[in-house]
Parts: sequence; structure tokens; C-alpha cells
Amino acid sequence: MSKPKRKRESRRVIFPENGMTNFSVQEAFNAVRTNLQFAVSKKGCRRVIVTSALPYEGKTTCCAYLAVALSQMKAKTLVIDCDMRKPTMHKLFSHWSIPGLSDVLGGMFELEEALQETQYENLHAIFSGTIPPNPGELLGSAAMAELIEKLSEEYDYILMDTPPVNVVSDAIALSPAADGIMLVAWSGHSTHPEMAQALSSIEFANAKVLGVVLNGVEPSKGSGYKNYRYGKYGKYGKYGGYYSSNYYSKSSNSEK
Repeated sequence: MSKPKRKRESRRVIFPENGMTNFSVQEAFNAVRTNLQFAVSKKGCRRVIVTSALPYEGKTTCCAYLAVALSQMKAKTLVIDCDMRKPTMHKLFSHWSIPGLSDVLGGMFELEEALQETQYENLHAIFSGTIPPNPGELLGSAAMAELIEKLSEEYDYILMDTPPVNVVSDAIALSPAADGIMLVAWSGHSTHPEMAQALSSIEFANAKVLGVVLNGVEPSKGSGYKNYRYGKYGKYGKYGGYYSSNYYSKSSNSEK
């Protein structure tokens, strides 16, 4: 596989290198990264779908943060924007979305043309591409499965951002190509019935739930660590895996 295309100049940096990054944010995603390593304990590439029950719970930003955290431990990481309905991942990295995933699956571009460098060492991306009329069919196609297998030979981690599971079935269609699914929930927004519905859909497809990231938690006064919660059981029962602190500001809740 040839080297990814040169990165464009970034206008938005997820983890700035100027010392302004919130320490609790980095530590929260370092914790998610550590738990992910234990949740998917296998040799070779670890392939994870990141989704949510409903829109506007922060799944795309969470996926991007986790990808950066993985790349910072020198793991060769690829993030794929599989949300071909309302894609936003390319905006986080200040790239064009075309050529992207749909263009490769449709045979309009080669994989090497869609594979992009980011501003972070060890982190590459494939953005969504041209919005197709049949996103779910593309994600569940043999071509997509073959693409993931090919990319798995080159990367340690592949993170796939997908549309909300309670809205469309894209994440379910893609699940056979992944080692598991990570759910993102928004504190004070996600409800137990919505999460139960999402978990039921994932289990019905015989996909593995790796854990839940609780997003938008208001930090307590004092130490940010008061918001972290680990262990086997959490707010949503046995899927309580990982939780993050308030890395997401109220003004940013328009992101997915």
C-alpha cells in the first residue's frame, strides 16, 4: 500500500500542542484507550465501531479523540468516517471529504487516493466521500469487508464512526467486519429506554458491546477525576465499561 496523501494545513486541532489542552480530557481518553485494549485482547488489528443511540451525543468527536489517544502511544491508527449520511469527521481534521469511503467502494477512486494523513503522527483517515443513495448496503457489502481486511494488514487499530443505531441500521450492517461496538451516551440526554433499544439491536445482530462512553458530564468543583467511573457495572448495567469526563463543551453539542 502506498503512502497516504500529504496532509492539509489544519485549522482545528483536537489535542493542541501549545499546553492549552485540558488535562482531564486527555486522561479520560487515555482511560478509554486502556479499557479498549483489555476489551479487545487479540493479536493483529483491532477494529471498533463507534456509534450512539441517537444523534447529537458526541460519537464523532469521541471517535476522533480516541483515535488521537491511540496514535499517541505509537499505535498505527486509522479512523474511517462510515457515516455517509451526515458526515462531519472531515471537519474535525480540516480535510475535504472527497475522495472518501463511498468513492472507493463505488470504484470511482483507488484506496490510496482516499487514504489521508492527519496532523498527528501514526494517525491516518478515510473520510466519508460522496453521499451515496445506499449507505447501509455499501457498509454491509462484500467490498467493504474486503477493504477492512486489507486495511487490517497495515494498522494496529481501525475506528469506524457510524450513524446512530436507533435511527438507521448502518452500524449493524458493518458489525461483522468489527471486533465490537462502543456506544456513546450523553449525560442528561440519553435515556434508559433508548440505550436499551440500542443494546438490544446490537445483541440481536450477535455483535459484541465493548462498553459505553458517558459524554458531557459536568465536572465537579475541584478534581476532574471525581467524574471518572470504572468497573464492570455502570449506569447502563453490565455494559458500563468506560466513561469520560467533560471534554465536550455545551456550545459544541451540535456535533454528532
